[in-house]
Amino acid sequence: MTNAPIPMPAPLIILGLDPGLRRTGWGVIAVDGARLAHVAHGVIVPKETLPFSERLLALFEAISEVVTTHAPHEAAVEETFMNNNAASALKLGHARAMAMIVPARAGLPVAEYAATVVKKSVVGTGAAEKGQVGFMIARLLPTAGKTTADAADALAVAIAHAHHRKLRRIGAAA
Repeated sequence: MTNAPIPMPAPLIILGLDPGLRRTGWGVIAVDGARLAHVAHGVIVPKETLPFSERLLALFEAISEVVTTHAPHEAAVEETFMNNNAASALKLGHARAMAMIVPARAGLPVAEYAATVVKKSVVGTGAAEKGQVGFMIARLLPTAGKTTADAADALAVAIAHAHHRKLRRIGAAA
């Protein structure tokens, strides 16, 4: 019998994305068992004066930089809600595509979560307001400091994925 240390698995790094054409929030957390830790967060804000295609390219490049810098193992993206304005919904869909394509291109599994699931995972109710989400992010990830609503939403997406990823695997195996 030896006293060799038992190798501990490295924390799982999760990237959460809250896509938007004007503002895309991103947040990275580390999950070690039941413990969550803040790694980084931010907001990508393409210039609104750029042509649509260049705004999408700016999102693609910025999300790619986040993936390269933080080397997440998995990614999660918030699903969009249906908008009454079809043109706005379509443009938001393009931004969401960038949020899904970049991690997928990097070989990461990408999960999607409805806003109500994200809010319920963090606040306890799917009808929570943005301020409540920000409040809970400050409590769950105290080292994150002050976050904007977009970054807090992205961190909430990452937390929702941390809570639901095992259930998703079990459901896929059934």
